[in-house]
Amino acid sequence: MGTGAGSGRGQLLLRSLLLLLLAGTPAPRPAGGQLRYAVPEELEHGAFVANLGEDLGLDVSTLSARRFRIVSRVGAGQHLEVNLENGILFVNERIDREEVCEAGGTCLLHLQLLVENPLELYRVEVEVLDINDHAPTFPWQEYVLEVAESAVLGARFPLESAQDPDVGTNSVHTYRLSPNGFFSLEVQTRSDASKFAELVLERALDREQQRTHRVLLTALDSGVPERSGTAHILVMVLDANDNVPAFDQPSYGVSLPEDAPAGTLVIQLNATDLDEGPNGEIEYSFSGHAPPRVRELFHIEPRSGQVLLKGPLDYERASVHELYVQAKDRGPSAVAVHCRVLVHLLDVNDNAPEVTLTSVSTPVLEDAPPGTVIAVISVLDRDSGDNGRVSCEVGPDVPFELRSSFRNYYTLVTTQALDREVVPEYNVSITARDMGSPARLTRSTLTVPVSDVNDNAPRFLQPSYSVYVMENNAPGASICSVSALDPDCQQNAYLSYSIAEGHIHGMPVGTYVSINSDSGHMYALRSLDYEQIRSFQIQVQAQDAGFPPLSANVTVHIFVLDQNDNAPVIVSPMPRNGSVATELVPRSAGPGYLVGTVSALLQATDFTLFSLAPDTGELRTLRSFLEQDATRQRLVVQVRDGGQPALSATVSLLLSVVETMPQTLSDFSEFSLPPEASSSSPVTLYLLVSLGSISFTFLLAILILTAIRCRREHRSHQADGCSPPRCHCCPGSSPSSDGLKTSNLTVQPPAGTTAATCHDVPGGGPPGYCYKVCLGPESAQSDFMFLKPCSPPRNNEKDPGKQPQLGQHLQRVPITSLALPRVFQVKQPNMDWLPPSTQRPALKRYQIWHCGSRGRG
Repeated sequence: MGTGAGSGRGQLLLRSLLLLLLAGTPAPRPAGGQLRYAVPEELEHGAFVANLGEDLGLDVSTLSARRFRIVSRVGAGQHLEVNLENGILFVNERIDREEVCEAGGTCLLHLQLLVENPLELYRVEVEVLDINDHAPTFPWQEYVLEVAESAVLGARFPLESAQDPDVGTNSVHTYRLSPNGFFSLEVQTRSDASKFAELVLERALDREQQRTHRVLLTALDSGVPERSGTAHILVMVLDANDNVPAFDQPSYGVSLPEDAPAGTLVIQLNATDLDEGPNGEIEYSFSGHAPPRVRELFHIEPRSGQVLLKGPLDYERASVHELYVQAKDRGPSAVAVHCRVLVHLLDVNDNAPEVTLTSVSTPVLEDAPPGTVIAVISVLDRDSGDNGRVSCEVGPDVPFELRSSFRNYYTLVTTQALDREVVPEYNVSITARDMGSPARLTRSTLTVPVSDVNDNAPRFLQPSYSVYVMENNAPGASICSVSALDPDCQQNAYLSYSIAEGHIHGMPVGTYVSINSDSGHMYALRSLDYEQIRSFQIQVQAQDAGFPPLSANVTVHIFVLDQNDNAPVIVSPMPRNGSVATELVPRSAGPGYLVGTVSALLQATDFTLFSLAPDTGELRTLRSFLEQDATRQRLVVQVRDGGQPALSATVSLLLSVVETMPQTLSDFSEFSLPPEASSSSPVTLYLLVSLGSISFTFLLAILILTAIRCRREHRSHQADGCSPPRCHCCPGSSPSSDGLKTSNLTVQPPAGTTAATCHDVPGGGPPGYCYKVCLGPESAQSDFMFLKPCSPPRNNEKDPGKQPQLGQHLQRVPITSLALPRVFQVKQPNMDWLPPSTQRPALKRYQIWHCGSRGRG
């Protein structure tokens, strides 16, 4: 049992601290442009290694935000870690140098440090210093050495070597042998500077006196503190087998490719023994301290001495294997001899490059400038020489390239502007190829999505829209739909529709149409009327939800289509107060005489007398009037439009045939109603009601005025001494012999009118006068003329020249102020002035009889 095997963790920690004190605080050492530190192995978790933040000149407060981290190869242990709060590199897990670095020599940990915003890459090497944490050990705790009693003085007997995984001064330095009277110890050095011990016979042996001898062999290293290991050697004295086997040479060297298959002959060993029989038969085997790894990879044929390959070799794991082989004869007191076989492995290109992708900035914005770093790529080939040199490249036709920052480290950067609408995602093929023969390569694909920015404005599918809407549409009905596209994605492509501010016929456009902001469907908010508005246009805007938002406008032309929803309105001839429209036609009218303008002729008293032009609506006579033709012609006129379905209106027309044409207001008045009146049935109704109300008021005023005037005249008669029994009106009384035989009073109409003929009315009965007043046809501008009572001349007064002129007693009462007001500039004649049915000439004549009593002298 080694003297240092039972030392505890406390002693190990003390030794580590002592080593740190002796070596000083590990300081960064530049190595080829990089930092290098040294740290002892077996430190506990959290042990300080270095202050990377200070050594690299980084701001400690930004390490976490910049994602400062160690980039390690996949599968590699994370022995060291960085504290992002203070930038200190510390031990994350226990480091066993013998486990990390199987081969001897310098043990280095290569760290790649990555910091973002901006992207920076650092390389740091940490050398793991060996501490004396292993004591030398022997393959067996007790070793039996058979020595023939015939062995001569000075005979040497090689002993099993002790093994110490430590290196340098911490490995096996020397051997010691416990004091005895027969053997001494000599320490030998091999070509690789390793030590082994040989037992030297100093005194002749005598089996009969002492058959066994026990000695203690101690192996010591030169570490601090010193460690040792022991083995008990039992020397058994045998009868004489005085020759030992001998190898051709003490050590052998052989080269073997690492891809050699199992069963390959590594070397043929040859040892000879001068003895005969069993004492000369040699058996080969591994020595006791051959490591397990060697026993797994190689096999020795005991009788032939052939060393065969047993397991797969790996140059990258170990480039040299050391085999210790012993040869021993089969005789009694056989002595084993040892030789060393060094197997040098030849590297072959059996490892493809390993590509590690460290994504830094994905997805990448499409407006990222050229040179933007996308990812950091590390490549590793565990082969050596040209087999381990790697070149890396990206596939063609991609806007990316690789830039080498350190050996076997690359950054993937953009070479030109990106456009997500053209290519939304790139699959970048990265090929790593070594320089071996044949070359091996590895392809890895990095998916780089392109993030969208709002760089495209919406675009409507049409440059403008024309919409045709049938009038009388239902409010809220959909009239059309506009659609726009935005090649951007997500919220940059979410569109909302709106209608630009404006006015239509003085009203906001929002009172006519609305639009669904999500779908673009447009709706009419009111029922449209072709007769009021035939077309209008609006501006529709589509705006995305990006930042800043982009928009586009399109013009929507809306045309209102006409429906046959208005029946024709006859404005000429116009019926009066619900009666038949009348017109005067002179009997002397010849063929082609223009009676008026109408639209259609359905019925007529005599179809041979009148004709109707279907295009112009002109009503003309076909021939001259005959004596047998009726003086009243009744016509029914129909007006029909061309709509679907067709609508129509009818009017009855009564034509009076007169000898002469008075200048009277014709029912064929040439006027036109405004479009609003002709197309709106409620307005026409209101017009008729207004006309009727005004006519009724006018007639009522006339009646009141007449009653007041008659009352005043009656009072005047009483003042003149004319008693009521003798003053009376006698329109139907018989003629009197005492009165005037005839009395004519002709009232001249105003200038410009045709005078009506007044017939004499005989007077009779008591003395008095009968007067008749004839008014012209223009009743709207005529005056009522009232006769004041006068004293008629006595019977003896025969001189007509002395008689007062009756016209001087006529009082004109203007009634212009009671005239009918004009509506839409249309004159509606007063139907109260129509001629009586008994008079053929359509003379608008009114008789007012006034009888005055003769005063007594």
